[in-house]
Amino acid sequence: MTMTAAANKTEAAAAADHRLGFQTLHREVAIDSLAVDGELPQWLTGTLLRNGPAKYEVGSTKLRHWFDGLGMLHNFTFAQGRVSYANRYLRSRAYTEAERTGTLSYREFATDPCRSLFKRVSSFFVTDATDNASINVRKRGDEFLAITESPMAVVFDKATLETLEVTNKSSAYYMTTVHPHHDPKRDELINYAVHIGVRSSYRIYTTGYDWRKPHTLATVPVKEPSYMHSFAMTDNYVVLAEFPLVVNPRRLALDNLAKNGSPIIESYRWKPERGTRFLVIDRRTSRLHRTYQAGPFFSLHHVNAFERGDELVIDMAAYRDAEIISGLYMDRLRSDNLTLPATELRRFRLSLKGSRITEELVSDESIELPRINYGRYNGRPYRYVYAPGVGRDSAHPGHRNHFLDQLVKVDVAQHSADIWREGGCYPGEAVFVPAPDACAEDDGVVLTVVLNCHRERSFLLALDGKSFREMARAEVPHHIPYGFHGQYFSSDD
Repeated sequence: MTMTAAANKTEAAAAADHRLGFQTLHREVAIDSLAVDGELPQWLTGTLLRNGPAKYEVGSTKLRHWFDGLGMLHNFTFAQGRVSYANRYLRSRAYTEAERTGTLSYREFATDPCRSLFKRVSSFFVTDATDNASINVRKRGDEFLAITESPMAVVFDKATLETLEVTNKSSAYYMTTVHPHHDPKRDELINYAVHIGVRSSYRIYTTGYDWRKPHTLATVPVKEPSYMHSFAMTDNYVVLAEFPLVVNPRRLALDNLAKNGSPIIESYRWKPERGTRFLVIDRRTSRLHRTYQAGPFFSLHHVNAFERGDELVIDMAAYRDAEIISGLYMDRLRSDNLTLPATELRRFRLSLKGSRITEELVSDESIELPRINYGRYNGRPYRYVYAPGVGRDSAHPGHRNHFLDQLVKVDVAQHSADIWREGGCYPGEAVFVPAPDACAEDDGVVLTVVLNCHRERSFLLALDGKSFREMARAEVPHHIPYGFHGQYFSSDD
């Protein structure tokens, strides 16, 4: 393992409090030029858009889960070695109603508004899914979209971050993912959604230039749908990893009618005896190719998948169970003795001509929010993964620190890792931007937003993709609450 010089900071610095990242941010700013310490690549000409929760209270109601916070966009725009910054809350219906009434009006991931019995009955038959699109961003056609796990999207202006349109997609599909895959050959997005009802099903669908007109690729019936935050795709296949965190539609209906209602996620149950099923759907025939049975585990994020000979290779940041969902409740995240479950980077190999499945450990670094050189290597054999991770506690060998406090570059071929770390700093998702004349997979720059708890501010960090050493940083005038996902858009986009 290679360590950068930043990893040699004092132990006293490492004791800074992580909880600042879960405090509400009230400020909205637009700054033409941030002071840059170091040098950004001259070829870096585009915009990094970040999305994530930034408000955790609505009136007297405290939002209960990290996934519940009201969404805010952040914009870092690069040109000629300079960078500007702006941030702005999404003016979703969930946000505007919260501001207008001081009460929570829409059901979030783990926080449900108090409603009358009539409204609880009605909401089960007429979707009241939140449009709090606080998790990711995408571009379709000429429009930039903020998205969440409900079948909603918020259209916004990339430059000003102004909300332009709040969609009202009436849909029987209860949940979708914030990680659609892009097929560059067809220039379409592929995603999955789950319908929960008397006849539940997974629906694989595609969207072209007009994202408002989805096309169903395949439908797979299911009795107890699984919670799946992401999925895998190759040239010929879509792969759903159906974890044993499942919901019984009847239980969901009963929980919805219970006193004060019940958040959706709390109707799910962990059933390890089911194991994990890999559902492989053939994109050419729109049929289920085969189902593969593995042991119980859970994952929020796939890393990559590709076809190699007569097998499918699928890499995932895997947990032993689904305890991470409970671990991300706000009362636990804000505690001074936080301990989160660890991940492992695991590889699953599925035989396309049989039902054989094998599993191997790629890296024991505990990482989350993994990214790759997506545009050039998604669905193909690859080598490098970039992700924030939880470092090991130097004072207690065998133990890890309490939150994502380092950046990791994993070499899946060599089973090795490079680390960037700085005391009191907590990095977010690492977005890889390839150099325009790149000759190697890791030839480019890694961009991330880091919270510095000592200065009570956040900064944009740029690392060299090859050496994983710091190139530059640019501080913003406030803390940025921990976000989830973002995308880089070149000036050509």
